[in-house]
Amino acid sequence: MMNKALSMIGLASKARCLVSGEFAVERAVKSHKAFLVIVANDASDNTRKKFEDMCRYYKVPIIFYSDKEELGRVLGKEYRASIALTDANFAKGIQDKISCDK
Repeated sequence: MMNKALSMIGLASKARCLVSGEFAVERAVKSHKAFLVIVANDASDNTRKKFEDMCRYYKVPIIFYSDKEELGRVLGKEYRASIALTDANFAKGIQDKISCDK
């Protein structure tokens, strides 16, 4: 059964309030359009460090959550290691749901 955070990520995708993929996420963060970055737990160490450093510099919250296959599945893609929420309300809602899951 899919949890509520992943369901909200799927809704945000359908509402076009997120971007996925390394380059799109990086562009969203650097252009100050990202309100939350989610990186898969099984992403490579280089990817994790890159987004962690970038988010710290641009003051964007970052969460390590789920795995690449699951993130990709809720987006209707093969797999995704990183996504960025471009809507503040979706970002807050997903952060709340993820913190409740832990």
